[in-house]
Amino acid sequence: MDIEVTRDTRNELLGRREVDFVLRFDGPTPSRMQVLGKVAAILNVKENQVALDSLKTSFGMTSCTGKARIYDTEDIRNRVERPFLLSRGVPKPKEEGA
Repeated sequence: MDIEVTRDTRNELLGRREVDFVLRFDGPTPSRMQVLGKVAAILNVKENQVALDSLKTSFGMTSCTGKARIYDTEDIRNRVERPFLLSRGVPKPKEEGA
């Protein structure tokens, strides 16, 4: 899985970087958690500071385009981002047996 950053701009008002990227992969499309981890590793930030906005894959292609926002702190991310975006792609906790 390779990531190429196509645009990286700074938004001082919201305390974040806005990044567009192209993701190339082999096999099935990676999960949002895998992409989030790879973006955080490439940009040298913690995963809890990254909010993955969108991933768009074209039919039959082994690449997709995406947008991510990297915040200065986790607190800023939690105040600014919509809750459904932060919980998207996160595995649900297993409920204890009935």
